[in-house]
Amino acid sequence: MLRGRARRDQGADVTGTERAGGDPLDAAQERRVRAVLALGGVPQSDLPDGVQQVRLRLLERTASGREAPRDVSAWAAVVASNLAMDWHRARRRRDRLGERLAAVHEAAHPSGEEGSLLSLVVARGLDELPATQRQVVVLRFFADLPVRDIAGELGIPEGTVKSRLHTAVRALRERLHEDEVV
Repeated sequence: MLRGRARRDQGADVTGTERAGGDPLDAAQERRVRAVLALGGVPQSDLPDGVQQVRLRLLERTASGREAPRDVSAWAAVVASNLAMDWHRARRRRDRLGERLAAVHEAAHPSGEEGSLLSLVVARGLDELPATQRQVVVLRFFADLPVRDIAGELGIPEGTVKSRLHTAVRALRERLHEDEVV
């Protein structure tokens, strides 16, 4: 046991966070991180990404000049636990978005020939929009997100979202009038 600890200490730098070869986590710490992620419900296919996220956060911490955690193994386990919770939150968001899109899709398709024609014209109109405008239209009207959330998701000001929506809706309206659907 003491020999193993001595070997680990030989590979550590002054801060104790970076092992030989530049890896901030030793094998035991990596196994612990994988176990925490797996117990947190993260699928096996996403475990390597989770381990890399823990490494990245440890490297960012030391690169920013903050003191290294006293117990890297415990710190890494806490970070892994937080990552597992983040993974579940993201999955729930995706599931809810998918459910909302499916519900809107069903409600937006009226039955009959008139509904089919309208759907075709709107789909063609959306295809003709620039990608930035199409993106905000889909998020606003199909995903039912408010302007503030769209701006946050896309990393653009709310005014830009409103402007793109206005331009896109005007273009779609003109398309519907041109095809004499409305």
